[in-house]
Amino acid sequence: MSEVLALFLPAQADAPWRWLAIRDGAIVTRAEGLPNPDQPADTAIVAIAPAEAVSLHWADLPDRSLAQAVAAARLLVAEASVTPVGDLHVAVGREADVVERPIGVVAVAQMVTWLAALHDAGLEPVSIVPAPMLLPRPDEGYVIGDLGDGRVVRGAASGFADEDGLTALIVGDAPVETLDGEALEAAVVTALADPPLDLRQGAFALRKRAAIDWPLVRRLAWLIVAIMSVTLLITLVKIVQYNLSADALEAKADALARTGLARGEAVNDAGQQLSDRLVRLRGGGAGFSQTAASVAAAVAAVPGAEITGLSFDPAGKLRVNLAAANQGQIVDVQTRLAAEGFNADPSTFTGTAGRLTGVLTVSPQ
Repeated sequence: MSEVLALFLPAQADAPWRWLAIRDGAIVTRAEGLPNPDQPADTAIVAIAPAEAVSLHWADLPDRSLAQAVAAARLLVAEASVTPVGDLHVAVGREADVVERPIGVVAVAQMVTWLAALHDAGLEPVSIVPAPMLLPRPDEGYVIGDLGDGRVVRGAASGFADEDGLTALIVGDAPVETLDGEALEAAVVTALADPPLDLRQGAFALRKRAAIDWPLVRRLAWLIVAIMSVTLLITLVKIVQYNLSADALEAKADALARTGLARGEAVNDAGQQLSDRLVRLRGGGAGFSQTAASVAAAVAAVPGAEITGLSFDPAGKLRVNLAAANQGQIVDVQTRLAAEGFNADPSTFTGTAGRLTGVLTVSPQ
């Protein structure tokens, strides 16, 4: 931080606000009232909580995580306080090279009031530090300093507001050092550079706005473009491969079809020409061979019926000269042909020498 603005929260509602500005490790401004909310972007606003409103304790707490330390601290506070722990806000800090950790206890309602007042003033503190924590931790005894609205006392494991009678009772015969002038200012500057205890934790922690990492966004955009380009290139390559394979198969089929055409025949559409030649060879309809075989099988299955002649036309119709002993045999042959998928249209059958003769015109159904 290049500049710190320390704002002293009033101990009473009618007490004036005070603030001081720290720049380059020295206090450069002191003033009363509320500071201008339009501070430079690199200015860190730190609120100082009055000693009267915060109860300080020290204890050896778990050091794995802040959540574990706060949970343990709440158990200790619940045993030592008459106020329901649900109405108290508990914060845990850390002092360098000290095993016992500072614990700040303040009413939840008081934290809400402070933050609401600061918000109305357009100020957003990055931390809230109890006033006694601005004084250095003594190796023995106590240190006292006047922060402007009253003196505060700091011991190795205590911190409180200086009150007549109470302070003497707590301090007893322990040595007491009074800080003033440059020593007090140096202690305040050091404490605000790295506060040993910040009350803005848990539900009252400062909510940081999510910043957009534009370089990362650009890299992701280029990565998406590269992935889409590679995907498109793969698709185009596959399309070209499929087209080449289709052309090769078509050429192979065309070459194979040419082998079935008559020698010397000009080739324009080998597939169609091969189909036309097949029709010419086997005849129209179902072809002569299949039609004749079906007729022969149907007649052979009817005792007394016989074929006396066959005639096949280009349209695929087979004219069968049929002789039978009676009309039932003719119908039986028609039924069998129908079962094979053929129509058998009879002409007029005439009786000669005790037999019926006529023509069945057989064609695919």
